[in-house]
Amino acid sequence: MRNKRDLILILMALQGLGGPAIGQSAPLSAIDWLSQSVITSPNATESTLPITPGETPVTTGGALPQDVSISVLGAPSLDGIGILRPATTGFPSMLWGLAQAQDVIPAVAQARVNAIPALQGLLITVLLAETTPPIGGTDHLLLARIDKLLQIGALDQAYALIEAVGITKNADLFRRAFDVSLLTGEEDRACRALKSAPHLSPAPPARIFCAARTGDWLTANLILRTETSLGGITSPEAEILARFLDPDSGEMPPQPKPITPLKWRIFDALGETIPTATLPLAFSYAELSPRSGWKAQVEAAERLARADVLAPNQLLGLYTDRVPSASGGVWDRVDAFQRFDRAMARGDIAQITATLPQAYQMMKTVELEVSFAALYGEALSTLSLTGQAAAIAYELGLLSAQYERLSTTADTSQRQVFLAGLAQGNLAGLRAPDSMARAIAPAFLGYDLPNDLSALVENGYVGLAILAAIERINQGVLGEDRAITEGLALLRVLGLESVARRTGLELMILERRG
Repeated sequence: MRNKRDLILILMALQGLGGPAIGQSAPLSAIDWLSQSVITSPNATESTLPITPGETPVTTGGALPQDVSISVLGAPSLDGIGILRPATTGFPSMLWGLAQAQDVIPAVAQARVNAIPALQGLLITVLLAETTPPIGGTDHLLLARIDKLLQIGALDQAYALIEAVGITKNADLFRRAFDVSLLTGEEDRACRALKSAPHLSPAPPARIFCAARTGDWLTANLILRTETSLGGITSPEAEILARFLDPDSGEMPPQPKPITPLKWRIFDALGETIPTATLPLAFSYAELSPRSGWKAQVEAAERLARADVLAPNQLLGLYTDRVPSASGGVWDRVDAFQRFDRAMARGDIAQITATLPQAYQMMKTVELEVSFAALYGEALSTLSLTGQAAAIAYELGLLSAQYERLSTTADTSQRQVFLAGLAQGNLAGLRAPDSMARAIAPAFLGYDLPNDLSALVENGYVGLAILAAIERINQGVLGEDRAITEGLALLRVLGLESVARRTGLELMILERRG
């Protein structure tokens, strides 16, 4: 059991997460864009709702936990279920140590989407990790992890985590699985699951939608008329569903607010596709479908790749799918990418030298440098390039998974020497070329952690320490250079050396500030 001093130190470390204080979980409710695909009882509880940055947390009372509960380790709980075993993640099986579930949930819920790909990958790994459940778990941490994956657009990973439990295990899990299926074009799979699990109590719109998907139009219309007369469906919902069942029934109803995956799918089926650019990131998956135009597919793929939740090869496939018939905006990126890709395929050094700078600049405008590096970084390292192309190729190598092996350079400039030392984890005696380098360097030169962060490590709260490190670096990106030092140093103390180096390299090369 933790003492009061430990609790105070943990509270200090995690205050920067922007959500409820440790020990005060936010009210449990679903993400506000989830379809109400099942009917839950008035007493049902759901996952932690991530609070919008800047929103006042809905909490009362003091900052410290009230009573520390005690539970038996290993007691039945879904909170520890994951799809990545400790041998894969490198994390201890007791990732959360002896932390309370009520402390862990708000920390997970308030974790930010990261502009630094290495940190985004680390966060996703934490969310997918199989662990010993924290103390006092009631399955809310599992739902908070799934909701965070949905929020950052990691739909495939969220669905895999739900499947590990069972998509029909309970209404909360099925609701999320149903939405993922709608957004990924697998709605028939979700409807089959719904039909085989009557205990989920499907809501009228979901029953109508699934009946129509199976061609049972009579049942769909009967449910619509009955539920409308009984008040089980609101007038706006009834209008949308009536048009879905009979596209010639009248004028197209106005776009709903909020737009849920179910409503998006219905409008798409009616030929009135709602653009996803301003919707939550998860909706971008819906526009990867061949039913969407090529431009919409490419832009959706760019958004997902930028969030590090889309494989670079999928982006490559869309960029090279066909020849752009227009210019400007996305078409200029596609054209520059294709000209460079053709040069690489031919091994034409002159054309690679000529096309690489423009292609890389285009990728930078949409913050896709790391995806570009994953595709071409290693191949470029084998070529004898000169000038600007050689400098770009070197940086792309450092942004790739082979960063350490590709860090050797003949360039003796202060920046290149520092980047090489950072890739190798040895900055002793090297001069920092800029303010970002000055923030990074101390973390690799024996920096002493502040008490609040060292307490997390000393007390075995590894998961909370990882989230705190990610948050500190996020704060640093916004201008607090010391926070970058602290976050990187904490990652290294936790044994996450590769993540620390890649994060430092990305901070230097990607120049994500604010």
